[in-house]
Amino acid sequence: MESVVVENLTKKFGNFTAVDSISFSVKKGEIFGFLGPNGAGKTTTIKMLCGIITPTSGRGSIAGFDIVKEQNRIKQNIGYMSQKFSLYEDLTIEENLKFFGSVYNVEDKRLQRRIEEVLDIVEIEEKKDTVVKNLPQGIKQRLALSGAIIHDPEILFLDEPTSGVDPLMRRKFWDMIYDLASIGKTIFITTHYMDEAEYARRVAFISSGRLIALDTPQNLKKSFDHAVYMVSHSEYLKLFHYLSEWEKAIEVALFGNKIHLITLPSVEIRDVKAFLSSRVREEIKIEKILPSLEDVFVVKVKKV
Repeated sequence: MESVVVENLTKKFGNFTAVDSISFSVKKGEIFGFLGPNGAGKTTTIKMLCGIITPTSGRGSIAGFDIVKEQNRIKQNIGYMSQKFSLYEDLTIEENLKFFGSVYNVEDKRLQRRIEEVLDIVEIEEKKDTVVKNLPQGIKQRLALSGAIIHDPEILFLDEPTSGVDPLMRRKFWDMIYDLASIGKTIFITTHYMDEAEYARRVAFISSGRLIALDTPQNLKKSFDHAVYMVSHSEYLKLFHYLSEWEKAIEVALFGNKIHLITLPSVEIRDVKAFLSSRVREEIKIEKILPSLEDVFVVKVKKV
């Protein structure tokens, strides 16, 4: 069963096309990653799917409801967590949840029980009487998630939910996402962290408003036909400069004191050594490595 269906969805603002005829679907209970650089159209797409803005053309449905004709029905069946923390700083955790429960018309006799349930899910029950402005960012993000699920929606739209959160808290957040998916919730998530995207069942890449890839993380990496190398040398900054000018290099990045190099498919280790050996004297260590999802993403975006 498909929770989200999108067909040729387009959004224009004057002469600017923010989302350009994208199509995809998301199954019930699936964790679906929606990835792209800043300004790619991720948030605009989510806002159309949530009924916040109306598309220019195309169609879509959420939990079987039309995103243009049944926006109010959609809002009762989804939870939305935006990039910007949007709860009330001067209220306590429990007061925020009571407010959002009332917004979603959760019955009073059920609301207290539901507050206890969501606080247990996000593991912040002991802080329920704390004023929000006194909370660390990671706890605020958990509270934002609990606000998005207070009415027990079928589908969750999470727009960069772990932004500004430390690595340990990010992992904990993903544990909670997996738990929600395990009970049948559909998770539609955007993130800047490519390591996080590996947790999704499928990922879609969007760039300049267009969908440029859609598959499982494993399949996207298997189909990657460029060579990836890790280069080590005492004068790594000098090598970084040389490789950045090499016509056979697609992407060059520093990883600590090593160089992460993506090249044209035909390039072998000997080709990299031949290019660099005439420029530095000391021995160069070059290791061919498996591509990451970030490697796939960078190359596909550069081709757009």
